[in-house]
Formats: sequence, structure tokens, C-alpha cells
Amino acid sequence: MATINLSPLHTSSSLRFLSPHSSQNTPTLSFYSHPKPSLAFPSISLKPNRHKPRALTVVSALKKLSETELFAVPAAVEEVVGKFPDVPGVYAVHDKNDVLQFIGISRSIAASVLAHQKSVPELCCSVKVGVVDEPDRTALTQAWKSWMEEHIGATGKVPPGNESGNATWVRQTPKKKPDLRLTPGRHVQLTVPLEELIDRLVKENKVVAFIKGSRSAPMCGFSQRVVGILESEGVDYESIDVLDEEYNYGLRETLKKYSNWPTFPQIFVNGELVGGCDILSSMYEKGELAGLFQK
Repeated sequence: MATINLSPLHTSSSLRFLSPHSSQNTPTLSFYSHPKPSLAFPSISLKPNRHKPRALTVVSALKKLSETELFAVPAAVEEVVGKFPDVPGVYAVHDKNDVLQFIGISRSIAASVLAHQKSVPELCCSVKVGVVDEPDRTALTQAWKSWMEEHIGATGKVPPGNESGNATWVRQTPKKKPDLRLTPGRHVQLTVPLEELIDRLVKENKVVAFIKGSRSAPMCGFSQRVVGILESEGVDYESIDVLDEEYNYGLRETLKKYSNWPTFPQIFVNGELVGGCDILSSMYEKGELAGLFQK
């Protein structure tokens, strides 16, 4: 039966930051006193027509798998990102002989294609794409199901990558690291300036991302993009929620002065500010991040 595949702390002994998951082994902090794409892809619009019934026929809105154009996957990373849409939808991956290997669902088709190209380049040679505008889980699942049923009806079998138990195409999501906390609470008086804690944090960790929200639930599109890029690159990074007024009280204004950078997110590598979402995205699209993180 087919399966649907939807696509802490590293500091020196001188400084230890708090994890939000409290336990007897939770580290303590010693610095406070005690208490869109260039190609035309088929798409599904989910905006209801005010003059028609609200019900949507998603399957009929999506082109059939057999009628959808097949696009070659470029060898260069930056070309993959530029060629395929960074939007939700369904996609079908073919090998060098144009044999269908996997049908997937993704919140970012470009990111999924790029991940497959890196993990199974010999199988990810060309792709068919169906974009779903303003999607929900049901719409994406219906789109996936329509392509799967068409393929099974034509061949009598499930694509190899969609067979139960197949782990070639979809990796298990690793457990996310907790976000760091700079203080034990806003009502506990620090014995050193917050700016000094920031300075030690970024210098004692290779990659630090100051984001809005947590890495598990970013609270703005720019932070979500940064988290997605870092994780797609397999970067081991520390994250700090600048909106956490309980454990990171005063961080936003202090960090702006420290970095001389007015917006968030902010990404530091080896103690130096790289920039925000636009800079990281540009480097990602040019394939320049691997060299940055290896320094």
C-alpha cells in the first residue's frame, strides 16, 4: 500500500545557556544572581468563487500526470533553485530513462527536488510539477492521490519510492534541538551585561541564528526561510527566539546595537554577522553556503 511522504548545546565550560526543557540535568547560567518560478507550471487555485458553490474539485483542476511536462533537473544547485518553484505542490521524480521513481508532496517543491538531487542524483534526473495555490493538507493530499491513482491504473504498481518501508526518498525528520535561553527569567537580575552574553554566545558557537519564534515554529516568513535553508544544508546551529520576553528579555534592542543590524533574523558564523534572510538566501541560491559553514 502506498504511503504519503510529506515533504544542545555546544559551548565551552566558561558559558552554559539554558535549554527550555527543564530537568535535573538542565545546564545553568552562571551570570545571574540567585533569585515565484520562471517556468509555467500547472496549478490549483483554492480561492473560492463567490458566484459559484464553495466546494472545490481539486483533482480535476490539476493536470493529469501523463499530460504534465517533464523538466530536466540541472546539475548545479543554484539552477535547481531557480528552475523549480519554491511553493507547495505535488511532484513526480523520474530517473535517466524517464521511469517514474517517486511521487511526493512538498511545501517547497524546489527544496524537495534539491534534496533528492543531493541524496539520489542517479534517480532524480527529471521532474513533473503540479503547483497548489494557497493549499491545505487536504488539497495537497488529493493532488498526490490523483497522480498516484493514475500511475497505478496505468502500470498496475506503486512507484518504487512510494512502496511501504522505502526510506530512499524521504528521510526521517531528526529531533529538533531546543532553542537556547539567555537568562533564567526576566525577573532574575543578571550580574553581567546582556551584550556580553550575546558576545560569548556567538563566539563560542559556530553558527547562531537569532530568529522570531522557535526553530520548530518560526513566527515570520523570513525566519522560516532561514531555518529551512540551515536545515536543508544540514547545518548544526543554535537558535535564539528574540520574541521570548520571558527568557530573552531585552534581547531584540540589545542585539540591534551589538550587531548594528536593525532587522531579524540575524545569522552569525564563527562570531561574525553574516546578515539576514536576503543575504543567506542569495548565498544559498549561488551555492556559497557550504564553503561558509566549512570555514
